[in-house]
Amino acid sequence: MIRAVMVISTQGKPRLLKFYEFQPPEKQQEIVRYVYGALSGRPENVSNFVDADSIFGQGTRLVYKHMATLYIVFAFDSSENELAMLDLIQVFVQTLDKCFKNVCELDIIFNFNKLHTILDEMILGGQVIETNSDQILKHVDDIARIEKSSSTTSLVPKSISARFGR
Repeated sequence: MIRAVMVISTQGKPRLLKFYEFQPPEKQQEIVRYVYGALSGRPENVSNFVDADSIFGQGTRLVYKHMATLYIVFAFDSSENELAMLDLIQVFVQTLDKCFKNVCELDIIFNFNKLHTILDEMILGGQVIETNSDQILKHVDDIARIEKSSSTTSLVPKSISARFGR
C-alpha cells in the first residue's frame, strides 16, 4: 500500500502532501523534515530507494525522483514493488508535463487543485487505480468540464427565468 505522496521543494517546503493513513499535523511536519533531511544530503549517483522504517514503521520504503527544484516522493510498504513505484512516479511526472506543458514548481503551487485531481485519478486509498497518463488527463478534463458547466448553471428554472425576462 502507498502510505504517502509528497512533493517537496529543494528548500524543504512541502508543495503537496497526501497521506493515505491518518497522520496528525505535527507528525506530518516531522515526516517532511525527515524525508527532506534524508534526500537533500544524498549524492546524485546513488539509488532512488531509501528505507523509512524509523518514521513510518517496519517495512516502509521511500522512492523518489529529483527533478529541477522538486523531490517527488512516494512512501510505500513491502506489499508494493519498488520498481513499479518508480514507474508510477514517472507516470505522475509525464501526466503533469502533459497537463502543464513542461511542469515547474510554480505550476504546482498555483494549480494545486488540478495536482490533487491528477493524483486522485492515479491513487485511491493508497492503491494504484490508473497508470495510463492519457486516461488520467481525459478524466481530469472531464472533471474540469463538469465543474465549469455546473458553476455557470442558473439556479432559477428556465420556465421562470423566461417568464420574467431573466
